[in-house]
Amino acid sequence: ARRRLKELLQDCAARQPLELVGEAANGNEALELLARNPTDVVLLDIRMPGMDGIEAAQHIQRLPQPPAVIFVTAYDSHAIQAFEVNAIDYLLKPVRAERLLSALLKAKALVAGSVEALRGLAPQGRAHLSVYERNRVVLVPVEKIVYLLAELKYVTIRTAEREYLVEESLSHLEQEFGQRFVRIHRNCLVARAYVEGFERRAQDDAGEAHSGWAVVLNGVAERLPVSRRQQHIVKEFGRS
Repeated sequence: ARRRLKELLQDCAARQPLELVGEAANGNEALELLARNPTDVVLLDIRMPGMDGIEAAQHIQRLPQPPAVIFVTAYDSHAIQAFEVNAIDYLLKPVRAERLLSALLKAKALVAGSVEALRGLAPQGRAHLSVYERNRVVLVPVEKIVYLLAELKYVTIRTAEREYLVEESLSHLEQEFGQRFVRIHRNCLVARAYVEGFERRAQDDAGEAHSGWAVVLNGVAERLPVSRRQQHIVKEFGRS
């Protein structure tokens, strides 16, 4: 399928100059490639190993310079989802060169002005957070995240196994995953599913007497403080 698509791109190149930056076998490889090579347009299939094309498009839109996305697929049942992730076009296989060229020209018209603005329109509900480590992309399943802790411009992602650093806004993560996480402090969100309970804190982090609460989380040893403003969640969990 990729070979046929490259042949079509060669046909298009005769009428519209273009350069093939690279190709990837799955969404994870695509994210790694895009992290290394700024690209104007990405051609995505829906069905791919690992994450599907819809989720890959969600991650792509969060790149510093997101490319336009065109879906090229044999499945006609995902068009609505594709346009919800702001795809430029949705092409059904078998694709004709004229149809592909039309989509590329449409993408070219948008790349110069408005594609980057589409990042803010990405729908909610990623299944993974993408973390860039040593020239590779690590996908962290959201369901395995115990808590998110903000510090300066980074957020620490804590799972039961290890920590990751991601350059995302805690407030944006809260908006996206508000049903899954609850804020216990201005810089911390904890996963509702991992909350085992709360315990009294005899003193605060500075060693001074303190009558507040700390959350007990399944899978990690840390006891995270609940701010005075968020003390109400102790009662809310007690009623649930």
